[in-house]
Amino acid sequence: MTYRLDRNGSLQPAAANAPDALLRWQPAEGWIPPARKLPAAAYELLTLYLPLCHSHADHPVTVGHLGQSLDGYIATSTGDACYVTGPENIKHLHRMRALCDAVIVGAETVATDNPQLTTRLVPGSNPLRVVLDPRRRLNSDHTVFTDGQAPTLLICGAGHSAPQAGRAGNAQVATIRASGGQLALDELLTLLQKQGCHSVFIEGGGTTVSGFLQASLLDHLQIAVAPLLIGAGRPGIQLPACQRLQDCLRPSHRIYRMGEDILYDFDLGTSR
Repeated sequence: MTYRLDRNGSLQPAAANAPDALLRWQPAEGWIPPARKLPAAAYELLTLYLPLCHSHADHPVTVGHLGQSLDGYIATSTGDACYVTGPENIKHLHRMRALCDAVIVGAETVATDNPQLTTRLVPGSNPLRVVLDPRRRLNSDHTVFTDGQAPTLLICGAGHSAPQAGRAGNAQVATIRASGGQLALDELLTLLQKQGCHSVFIEGGGTTVSGFLQASLLDHLQIAVAPLLIGAGRPGIQLPACQRLQDCLRPSHRIYRMGEDILYDFDLGTSR
């Protein structure tokens, strides 16, 4: 099925050979932009965001993102991460939130940055905010638990409940399996899919994104590299070391310019 945009910016059916045809839907492949009919910038925009637009129960999509310096750090040694990447990449994060059903961050990100995880910079609904706190060490006074801007879910490990464990401020609390302080991330994604969250965005931090990557649970990994040298600090991706380059993960990818930053969008589905 082929579609065009009407004057109100809504998709409408169109003939496949229509001069204003913009997108084509293929059940097996999702949305496909006709590259020959679009300016390069528009084509790049669609190829970056379209994969999130055809997620459903039989085709869930999980995307991780990190913003890092040229030397691979997402924050200084004191935890200062505001801001490693520039305003264009920050706006990209808000777009990703608007396109996804759920956004996930780890407890360290909440404790250090106190994020809102809303879509205030772009049009679109706020996603379900999911905070991973295996040992239930966060206080309930952080913004995501108190502002009421979006439904929020606090995930902790089984056995780390507390009095009135069902709530953390305005957030609901759920427990899943955990071993050695590591949550069962596959069980988490199953839980979210049962709640209708078929597109999931893991926004940080490095440990959280690395956990999903190591468990082979990411379909895409986005790394925004800023023209910045920190020298030492909190690393981004952390994986077991490989002894040979031929054993290292080298995914297919696209490259996008975001202001002064470079975004690498790795397709891990094809790599697996």
